[in-house]
Amino acid sequence: MYETYYGLSDKPFRLRPDPHFFFGSKGHKRAMAYLDYGLSHGEGFIVITGEVGAGKTTLVRNLFNQMPSDKIVAAHIVNTHLDADDTLRTVVAAFGLPYENASKTAMLTRLEQFLRACDQEGKRALLVVDEAQNLTPRAVEELRMLSNFQTDEKSLLQTFLLGQPEFRTTLHSAGMQQLRQRVTASYHLGPMDAEETRAYIEHRLKTVGWHDDPTFSDNAHAAIYEYSGGIPRKVNGLCDRLLLMGYLEELHALKEKDVEAVISDIQQEYQLPPGAAPVLAAGPFPGLETAGAAAPHSLDNPGYMDERMMKMEKSMSSVLSILKKIVSSLPAPAQPADHRQE
Repeated sequence: MYETYYGLSDKPFRLRPDPHFFFGSKGHKRAMAYLDYGLSHGEGFIVITGEVGAGKTTLVRNLFNQMPSDKIVAAHIVNTHLDADDTLRTVVAAFGLPYENASKTAMLTRLEQFLRACDQEGKRALLVVDEAQNLTPRAVEELRMLSNFQTDEKSLLQTFLLGQPEFRTTLHSAGMQQLRQRVTASYHLGPMDAEETRAYIEHRLKTVGWHDDPTFSDNAHAAIYEYSGGIPRKVNGLCDRLLLMGYLEELHALKEKDVEAVISDIQQEYQLPPGAAPVLAAGPFPGLETAGAAAPHSLDNPGYMDERMMKMEKSMSSVLSILKKIVSSLPAPAQPADHRQE
């Protein structure tokens, strides 16, 4: 909707992770350096933690884009509400191996054969586990056990664990000593500072052909940073709504008051009505519910938010089209009679 109005080739602030828009802040560059170091090291565990929306998944997808597919076979696990038995099954499935109705022994054998076949072809196997904070200690231990697959010279499987800060509690618990000994590098991805947040916004805009339309005042940038705290996903959500409002209001210069108006709208939309009970999100097991968990319909669900914004834009576009038709169909106003004497 607003892309055409501002001459942009695409939406610059989609919530879903997209390596095409990767921005190398100081923190993201360091995190990528740790991941690259891990790849070159070829064994053990690399641990990256960060707040919700900090850009961990974007890091992984950027890594996959740069990874030589002829040398590394990678599997990415994002559903981590798993028990120990499900963990092995999920890993086997992630590498494209048959797992249905297979015993644990059969799955371990298939996985080992696959890893050894990769090694014989001169390839390495990489397992990337996202949302690692959801893993139980037993599931983490199951992943550690898989690192025992090795030849006389090297390990056959390397694992990257990415999660929210609470994963470090699991990592430093009493039973995780053996895993900690196999962690070759660990890094916490923090938020961007104010200067980086501004550069991040301009980078995403320029990626889709922005030429200073609309402009953002210094105070607007400051308000965006204050609201988002330098968390990329929060920046994206706010700026997407800001550009939509700019289009609807026909603005070409966005100021602090415009940012504050959008923030107010967002806060009102996610405020519970008086007396309403909080929605319980689906827990890790079907049929159970967990209070405080990330709900499917939440700000922390990029896919849902993108879909919601698209529906809102289509709805607004339809309303605007109807209004334009109504206006164009109205009869022209009558001209005042000329009462001058001949």
